[in-house]
Amino acid sequence: MANDPLFDLYIDRTQSNSIKWNKYKGQDILPMWVADSDFRAPDAIINALHQHVDHGIFGYGSAPESLTAALIERMKHLYQWEIQPEWIVYLPGLVCGINLAVRALTTPEQAVVCPTPIYPPFKSSAKLAQRELTTLPVTLDKQRWLMQLTPSHVTPASRLLLFCNPLNPGGTVYRKEELEKVLAFAEQHDLLVCSDEIHCDLLLEPGCRHTPFASLNDSAAQRSVTLIAPSKTFNIAGLGASMAIIPNPALRKAFLRTRAGIVPDVNVLAYTAAEAAYTQGEPWLEQQLAFLRGHKAKLEAAINALPYLKLHPIEATYLAWIDATALPVPSPHKFFEQAGVGLSPGADFGHPGFVRLNFACRTETLDEALRRITNAINALG
Repeated sequence: MANDPLFDLYIDRTQSNSIKWNKYKGQDILPMWVADSDFRAPDAIINALHQHVDHGIFGYGSAPESLTAALIERMKHLYQWEIQPEWIVYLPGLVCGINLAVRALTTPEQAVVCPTPIYPPFKSSAKLAQRELTTLPVTLDKQRWLMQLTPSHVTPASRLLLFCNPLNPGGTVYRKEELEKVLAFAEQHDLLVCSDEIHCDLLLEPGCRHTPFASLNDSAAQRSVTLIAPSKTFNIAGLGASMAIIPNPALRKAFLRTRAGIVPDVNVLAYTAAEAAYTQGEPWLEQQLAFLRGHKAKLEAAINALPYLKLHPIEATYLAWIDATALPVPSPHKFFEQAGVGLSPGADFGHPGFVRLNFACRTETLDEALRRITNAINALG
């Protein structure tokens, strides 16, 4: 694979207040854990931020109408989903949206349902709100990780389903017919649905198409909160600009009431970055996707050529969910850390036999990580 002058560009992040890189500061361990790419943001975003900074004033702001218009046009163009301006609630991060949904849409007597393994804030949101939590197992189905819609895992108290599409971890992109089964399950058990769709732009498998859960029909729309953001797509997570799309006015009112006085408004630079991303970032995104597809192919081939490890096809995200359950060590995460590769421990997601690897990095970094992983595995004999 030839080096890409844009995405293989070396940028020293060790002095940039990066959580990802600070974790192993001073150690010979490659940080490939948190979902934060090593790619320089698109020039369109950087230029827009420079223009705002050069103005020199950073007072209070509100969501620009032009950003709202861009978001509405994006949903219509990509998904044929026609949303209204009043449905949009801007947030300084997607995780606070998950927590707000739990607190706004359930009472202390009601329960939350979510898949497992899953992105850790799903489970912690229920715990922090002191809500009962039940889980739906995520299992392999024809090489794809899918949430099993098991009625026995839903209790009479269950009120809110936390859903993730594309799935983190696992990278599954739910097909429309699979989403319709999730909707039928929600209707059967009278569940509201909070759908985390932050990775929806990062589709890697040919033929995969993202369908917002709320776009299925009016029933899906009226029982849902959809969470999206440009942050993972364009590597601007540190700026903090996310969106909740809530068609149902009663759910939206409850969400806004819970948010009031606690969750701050989005800062003006984040609005600037988000608008530039959605209006001018598409050529950069296409180039990034081509680069990530090359990394995905290399990673899948290398991991699956090794004993003890298995990596099923990654349909979306830049996060590889590696099955290390056959590895004869107490902790796969610690084993690879000792080999010089810092991965996310599967235990954080609900499965200690797995590790998650972030491959949104320079090719040289990925190659070195694979070399270290291979050497560590081969040393086991």
